[in-house]
Amino acid sequence: MSTRHRSMAMRCLLAGVWFAATCAYAEPYLAVQTGLKCTQCHVNPTGGGLRGVYGDVFAQTAMPATHLDTGTDTWTGNVNSFLRVGGDLRTEALATEVPHSKTISQFELEQVRAYGEAQVIPERLLVYVDEQVAPGGALNREAYVLYWSAGHDWYVKAGQMYLPFGWRLQDQSAFILQASGINMTTPDQGVEFGWLKGHWDAQLDVTNGTAGGPVDDSRKQFSSQVSFVESVWRAGVAANYNDKLGGSRGTYGIFGGLRTGPISWLGQAEIIEDKSEGFGLGRSAATLLEGNWLIAPGNNLKITAEYLDPDRSVSNNGQTRWSAVYELTPIQFVQLRTGVRYYDGIPQVDTQHTRLYFIELHGFF
Repeated sequence: MSTRHRSMAMRCLLAGVWFAATCAYAEPYLAVQTGLKCTQCHVNPTGGGLRGVYGDVFAQTAMPATHLDTGTDTWTGNVNSFLRVGGDLRTEALATEVPHSKTISQFELEQVRAYGEAQVIPERLLVYVDEQVAPGGALNREAYVLYWSAGHDWYVKAGQMYLPFGWRLQDQSAFILQASGINMTTPDQGVEFGWLKGHWDAQLDVTNGTAGGPVDDSRKQFSSQVSFVESVWRAGVAANYNDKLGGSRGTYGIFGGLRTGPISWLGQAEIIEDKSEGFGLGRSAATLLEGNWLIAPGNNLKITAEYLDPDRSVSNNGQTRWSAVYELTPIQFVQLRTGVRYYDGIPQVDTQHTRLYFIELHGFF
């Protein structure tokens, strides 16, 4: 990166830190940090999307470095006793540096999303929608009906939904999400059965296996996940099997979290056996280790190490990615994230040695 670009990036970073304002999106490390399950803060039992009342209150009182006084008013997303709404906006400035290529810097609107929940029968039957409204045209991410048992120890969900598989990270470019193909850009249509009892959580999904696309056969995709949650640690296993005419694809993983004082750790490892046409043996693997250091209220330092082996039958083709991200939450409802990601892979391939610098502003309600 040229001296001029470095100077510009530093000015942007300082300006972003100076002008930052509001609260953070609930990432998995927050669950490890607090010892809570995903369903404690989110409407979706497996996490992500619209925050529940507890999640909204937590984001306004426990997360920011400073809570701006709003008197007796606290945002909970309630329009009335039956309807709740919410939303997220993410925009960023980034610079991409590839060896022997020109540095590219740009502003980008990552996404604007709107959420809606209708409690048709309070605490028992709800209709939920997660709609991405920008950039580009409207794009539905989740739309389902969910029925809870009287004790909220089991549920059934039907419609379009994110599949359960390990950590549901904010960064959709993470190797473990790209390798598995199971992330928040690839929902599928089908049914989910969930069981939540004490320390245990379990889900079983039967879906089309087309990531929301058209269906051309009667074969289905099966996803399952089981996790055990303690106050300072948690561990789980997950499996996904997609049986398609062009060849099956199986993904199997383990994941866990641990809190050690002010640092919350996340880990995940997975293997993929892809017998789809054009993938050869199709054996790959991906891992992630992430540490989140709560330096002070509203200040989190995230360090991530990732590894991807795109073809286990080929030696010396592994890729690594290192990330350092600083998350500042000065007041409720906005978060500023600044960081750098460094890719390292095959020496002869310039694109596998990319450096990415970014500043992201996230606001939600």
